[in-house]
Amino acid sequence: MKRCFTILILAVSVICGICVKGCGNSSQKREILNVSYDPTRELYKAINSAFEQKWQQEKGEKIEVKQSHGGSGKQSRSVITGNEADVVTLALGYDIDVIHENADLLPEDWQKRLPNNSCPYTSMIIFLVRKGNPKHIRDWDDLLKDNVTIVTPNPQTSGGARWNYLAAWGYILKKELGDFSALHDSAKTNEAKAAQAKAFEFVKKLFNDQKSPAKATGARGATQQFARNGEGDVLLAWENEALLFLKDGGEFEIVTPSISILAEPPVALVDKNVEKKETRDIAEAYLNFLYEPVAQEIIAKNFYRPTNPNVMAKYANQFKPVELFTIDNVFGSWNKAQKEHFSSGGTYEKVIEK
Repeated sequence: MKRCFTILILAVSVICGICVKGCGNSSQKREILNVSYDPTRELYKAINSAFEQKWQQEKGEKIEVKQSHGGSGKQSRSVITGNEADVVTLALGYDIDVIHENADLLPEDWQKRLPNNSCPYTSMIIFLVRKGNPKHIRDWDDLLKDNVTIVTPNPQTSGGARWNYLAAWGYILKKELGDFSALHDSAKTNEAKAAQAKAFEFVKKLFNDQKSPAKATGARGATQQFARNGEGDVLLAWENEALLFLKDGGEFEIVTPSISILAEPPVALVDKNVEKKETRDIAEAYLNFLYEPVAQEIIAKNFYRPTNPNVMAKYANQFKPVELFTIDNVFGSWNKAQKEHFSSGGTYEKVIEK
């Protein structure tokens, strides 16, 4: 009898242990990590909350989307070296390409898996100046005035800064050539080379340490330098970042240059990480959600340009029309621009040579 009682106790203990273990697993909240670039904190805080609610309503499962922010290049390197992002939402395509090239965490054709080359929103580069525009900044050439100091992040760590640099370069090419056709016309090689040389000299003056000292590692850091610390006369900024600061008040105003670059920040699933963490279902749904009207509204309210035409039309008044060129128009692709301008031995290193 005593032996039977002991066996019964052991059996109940095992069953309870199994139940506790099973209940413990079922109560654990699944989560995914979005590794993003600097100015998207507010955007993804709102999107993540909306997506978590949608998932719980539709799937009956409570989840959490965590977010990480920093300079786009720095964030990309963190994923390569072990930051287990389920999705990356970075400032430029190249920073996702290198995750494939250096860590093989996602396929080479990652940008073909979602609409608009995996870009659910766009932006552009503008100037943020102090109230009243005391230095009379109207266009790119005004940035080289002797009494004007520029605030920009560092192109070696910040995707936003690379957009700044290429926007300035493209402005000079357009000014010198009238359009960009000469860049792709072998009969106009000498004309194009002369324009490229002038663009180099312009950008060299713009990014030297006297004109733009103390470069932050990311776009949000540069905004803090300008807006909070009172450094500089002009901030080269994402349009969405500038509009966000104007919404919160402050003694600033936006100057839209005559031409700018269409900034296309892409998003991607990090396949090997989601397979390891068993989160593919959540991560894929999350990226698809970015294109849905609810998320596109959040995108517009955070001053990014939505790709949904109906949502864009609804918020058109907050976005000033401006002539825009793309990376492909002027530089061929992000891979080509990166190799020529920002890789070791590239043009940017020559630009900042003492």
